[in-house]
Amino acid sequence: MKSSHLLACTALTAMLGAVTPALAQERVPPVEIFTTTESYDPIRYEGAFIIADAWRELGLDVTVSPLEFRTLLDRFYSEQNFDTVIMGWSGRVDRLDPQFYLGSLDSRQGVMGANNPGGYSNPDYDALYDAQSREFDIEARRDIVHEMQELYMPDVPVVVLFHRDEVVAYNNTTFTNMNAMAGEGLYSEWVPLEAQPVGDSQTLRIGGPQEPDNVNPLASTSVWGWKWMRLYYDRLVRLTPDVEPMPWAATSVDAVDDVTIDVTLREGMLWHDGEAVTAEDVAFTFDYYMNSDYSYFNAYLAPVESVEVTGDLTVRFNLSEPSAPFATITLSQIPILPKHIWEGIENPGDLTPEQIPTVGSGPFIYDRYDRGEFMSLATNPDHFYADNISVDGVEFVIYADAEGVFTALQTGQIDMTAWRMEPGQIPLAEGNDNLTVVSVPDFGYFHMTFNTRRAPFDDVAARRALTYAMDRERMVNVLLDGRGEVGTSVIAPVNAYWHNPFVERFDFDMDAARAELEAAGYSWDSEGRLLR
Repeated sequence: MKSSHLLACTALTAMLGAVTPALAQERVPPVEIFTTTESYDPIRYEGAFIIADAWRELGLDVTVSPLEFRTLLDRFYSEQNFDTVIMGWSGRVDRLDPQFYLGSLDSRQGVMGANNPGGYSNPDYDALYDAQSREFDIEARRDIVHEMQELYMPDVPVVVLFHRDEVVAYNNTTFTNMNAMAGEGLYSEWVPLEAQPVGDSQTLRIGGPQEPDNVNPLASTSVWGWKWMRLYYDRLVRLTPDVEPMPWAATSVDAVDDVTIDVTLREGMLWHDGEAVTAEDVAFTFDYYMNSDYSYFNAYLAPVESVEVTGDLTVRFNLSEPSAPFATITLSQIPILPKHIWEGIENPGDLTPEQIPTVGSGPFIYDRYDRGEFMSLATNPDHFYADNISVDGVEFVIYADAEGVFTALQTGQIDMTAWRMEPGQIPLAEGNDNLTVVSVPDFGYFHMTFNTRRAPFDDVAARRALTYAMDRERMVNVLLDGRGEVGTSVIAPVNAYWHNPFVERFDFDMDAARAELEAAGYSWDSEGRLLR
């Protein structure tokens, strides 16, 4: 019996051994990398092919699909229909606080239109995200933020490819007092407020390769939309060029306790159609955003339980929990909307371009938008800040590519660039006496986001391997001509207080990539194709 049993076990083992290879013969599905077109951003375009070539060496079937920018945004945000995407988070001034970038990995931001399109989900990370939001002791909050970076990095749901220096230029014969801001360069909300005309023209002309995805404040998900809209919408708080919160549409922001904030509005503010700005508008705005399907501001609005009108010019924010960045982030980012216009719009996300209201209360007034060509704003003479503004308006000229923008700058058709110059253009600008070149580090980043809901990106071992197979040093040294830095975590090294320099790194290493795959049970067929 013993011998018979042993023979039976041996036979069974042989049978299982024969079956096992068949179980491993499933090919890893083809993957598609979405990126920008070459004309829009040659760096991201070429970077996609550098990555694709290395992934093919690992045995993947890879396709690179360049898309027009607005189409790419829709794929990424609105549809979440992608394998992996190369995109960028801009380094807007409000994002020096870590709240926004950390929120882009919060699982609750994985819904359509929100800021975690890759769908990364880690309950421990979410719990720490909430903890740092509630922590008012800045050193204790920093410790939590550092822990969050250590926690998510081994999972690599997103790969920070590089931080690209913001190298821009302006015509010094037409305007002075053009002060660049970290992460934003010249195209910040303060430059139009501070610029001083030198010549005859009083209108600041800006050139860029991309128009807004739209100018609907309840639909736009791009920096191009918000950099334009924030010039004609006011917020309760505005961040100074030194990143200090200053009352703006508000005259005071007072904490009654950790979860109760009282705000008093300025007297005499008017909407651009002449109606008075009241506390009713503020309460309506926050309720309207919180009750809409627009998810872009979810992370900012999450702590708000209710907003109540306490007087003609006073409101009270009741929070569900303490929020350390509430005044500097939430109040500085939500645009105040006129209730008398928006309250009749039930589905704001469905508005056509012709239906979108453009009445704000800001320092500039919406004037004109010829899609694909030209936008303009006029200075608002009734704004409380009007006496400090020297320009009579702002124009934005839209060009097909970065080369068109640079040519326009050289020939005097525009006064400043809204976007980074390409590496080859920088020495030409530096040699032109009429141009002043400005370079500031960027705390935003260009990233590859994996759709963690899809194979093979639902497997952390595959994500780790594919991250090792990205030559980001080459991207910085060759594509950026050294004007940038290889990325690590979502908090940039230049944002030194919040950045954790001791997280796991994934330097380019094809042997390490193969070792990760082998350790997770992947193999290759006789033609070198990756199997799982």
